[in-house]
Amino acid sequence: MTEAAGRPVLGQNQYGKAECHVVRVTREGTTHHIKDLDVSVSLSGEMAEVHRSGSNANVLTTDTTKNTVFAFAKERGIASAEEFGIHLARHFVTGQEAIHRARIRVEEHTWDRIEVPGGGDARHSFVRAGRETRTAQITYDGARWEVISGLKDLVVLNSTGSEFRGFARDRYTTLPETGDRVLATEVNSRWRYGWTDDERPAPRWDDRWTRVRDHLLHAFAGTYSHSLQQTLYAMGARVIDHHPEIDEIRLSLPNKHHFLVDLEPFGLKNNHEVYYAADRPYGLIEATVLREGAEPGIPVDLTRL
Repeated sequence: MTEAAGRPVLGQNQYGKAECHVVRVTREGTTHHIKDLDVSVSLSGEMAEVHRSGSNANVLTTDTTKNTVFAFAKERGIASAEEFGIHLARHFVTGQEAIHRARIRVEEHTWDRIEVPGGGDARHSFVRAGRETRTAQITYDGARWEVISGLKDLVVLNSTGSEFRGFARDRYTTLPETGDRVLATEVNSRWRYGWTDDERPAPRWDDRWTRVRDHLLHAFAGTYSHSLQQTLYAMGARVIDHHPEIDEIRLSLPNKHHFLVDLEPFGLKNNHEVYYAADRPYGLIEATVLREGAEPGIPVDLTRL
């Protein structure tokens, strides 16, 4: 170090827990309401010593900040992203002398109720707003057409009406059985039309795409699920039953796991209200539903839908 050089000085610093994915279900009888937030907590204050000497005396652990997010979702509820963030920031700054500033960043995922036939809404079935992408693949060899329509990233959730039990076990099985769980998935699907030549009128593509999407949603909302496989088949079968112009539909459904948060260490009972939404690893359920007598025409690799 030269004489002109100054000693190192700690500048701006902060720490916390990023992307705590909390899902809060509020149950008003059989009607459920969903709040789905990614919450990131950043704290700063008298943190010089932990950087210089490693003393953790002023450090509220990042695990504690994560636990606080889930506990507050139970105790305070989530009226809005802003109000929830205010509760958290006030708690951290007033609760710890060494913490002088709290920054709470919240991203909210909005859900729409799934509209059911005959009017009204499914009371515990939701579709993530504005997320899916429409797809199409058209092949022509000069004589015959193959038209495959589809969609991807259609995120749906049932806050009840699903169970998973009676499954096979071996020495490595730890998953407990459940008679009431959140069932959520991201629908990725392609369907192949029987229309192959110009001698017949082509289907009304926009109308059919919208109707297939609706049938997928109605089957998801209307199926009491014992497994995601059962739900997948119900979705595909409904499309085949209602659309004679479609010969085949393939579905790839990742299981977007929602785990009940253990709030007992904080003296709180979690009555199927607060969930941790895990993004990986995830179950991946895939299958094809064919019209009887139809030959499969879509490549086998469903994961590349």
